[in-house]
Amino acid sequence: MESHLSIDEASRRTGLTAYTLRYYERIGLLAPVGRAAGGQRRYAASDMAWIGFLLRLRTTRMPIGKMQAFARLRSAGDATVPDRRRMLEEHLADVLAEIEAMRQSADALKEKIEYYRVFAQSLAPA
Repeated sequence: MESHLSIDEASRRTGLTAYTLRYYERIGLLAPVGRAAGGQRRYAASDMAWIGFLLRLRTTRMPIGKMQAFARLRSAGDATVPDRRRMLEEHLADVLAEIEAMRQSADALKEKIEYYRVFAQSLAPA
């Protein structure tokens, strides 16, 4: 990866729009991004790694307010590591519960599909 990416390059690599990247910076999910001499944002490898983690949190449906709280803890330094770990442990428990609920729902759908498959066969002329 190049040492610093423009906002367009960062957008292409992350799948986020330039607007979303600027929004994330504005609301504190991203620390202020470095700037080139002309004022254009330049995303370092560490910025890109953090954005990647934010995308993982988003995929797990972490609310943006919790993401902001996590980002604030992160920016406060190493003393917050236990709080960050606890926050992620709690979120993981929520994610695993959601996965289990989805698995149960998928099983119910499979059962209903099988019911309709058998029912349809019983209606077919012999």
